[in-house]
Amino acid sequence: MTKPRVAFMGTGEIGLPVLRWLRQAPSVELVALVTQPDRPVGRSQVLTPPGPKKEVSGSGVRVFQPERLRRSPAVDELRQLRPDLIVVMAYGQILPKAVLELPSLACLNLHASLLPKHRGAAPIQAALLAGDRETGITVMHMAESLDTGDIVLEKKFRIRRRDTGADVHDRLADLAPVALAEALELLLAGKAPRVPQVEEEATYAAKLDRDSGRIDWQQDCWCLDRLVRAMYSWPGAYTEIQLPGDGNGPRRLKVQRALPVHRRKGSPGTVLGVSPRGILVACGAGALLLKQVQLEGKRQLPAAEFARGIRLQAGQLLGPQPGEPDQKNG
Repeated sequence: MTKPRVAFMGTGEIGLPVLRWLRQAPSVELVALVTQPDRPVGRSQVLTPPGPKKEVSGSGVRVFQPERLRRSPAVDELRQLRPDLIVVMAYGQILPKAVLELPSLACLNLHASLLPKHRGAAPIQAALLAGDRETGITVMHMAESLDTGDIVLEKKFRIRRRDTGADVHDRLADLAPVALAEALELLLAGKAPRVPQVEEEATYAAKLDRDSGRIDWQQDCWCLDRLVRAMYSWPGAYTEIQLPGDGNGPRRLKVQRALPVHRRKGSPGTVLGVSPRGILVACGAGALLLKQVQLEGKRQLPAAEFARGIRLQAGQLLGPQPGEPDQKNG
């Protein structure tokens, strides 16, 4: 056949290397991009296009930005472009049957986990929270339900001991075009397998929000170390701190970097000490050494510098203060 006509559907930054590969690959013709609408960003709420739209700007690729694909005329417009293949990565909506049936070859999804583990919106963070030793990209045929389609292939790598969510994100982004190129070669040769997922092994990674990284100091230091690494750089792990002389109540303190210290103990949430190495805080088992922190509305600082600035002392409690409800900050 002639070069397959491809529509790419994606919104997240993780899909940009795949989009670049589709633009440059001599074996395919990128004819359309489907992405989310422009959104207000930052304190100034400037209307900003998603990364994939910026990537194809001026290239002649048709761009569709429906708020809800299921009810959008974009589906009919996409049909008129006669795509042979639809490639999806981090788009942000479940595709309706009408879209799944558009391409003549296949509708492929690149998912950032080793399915059926960690289906859903936050597979990278879920893998780190679970303490998984490896992760990767799964290329699968899309189905109507969430991440349940038959698997074409998987590309894996080991998660390094101190990897953060940002580290794993970038490694997966770089691996995705490699996985797609191999899957496309199999598909065009008529040799692409369809391996059903084992439903009994499925786990789910719910969508994250601003409060997903809240630190519960009753947990052990190893769990909290994984939380800090998983939530870096978004949405960020955080605790609450009462600043001396501040009558406005506790403030949110993001923990950007930390290390588990298993041979220390104390009442969970209590500052055990401050040193040039950082702020040592007791957990349900062991302690967490805070290395890099950021007070809400302020810049990131080494934890020791932050502690000096507010004169933080051993014995101060982090997290919910006595007499306050143990609930998420709004």
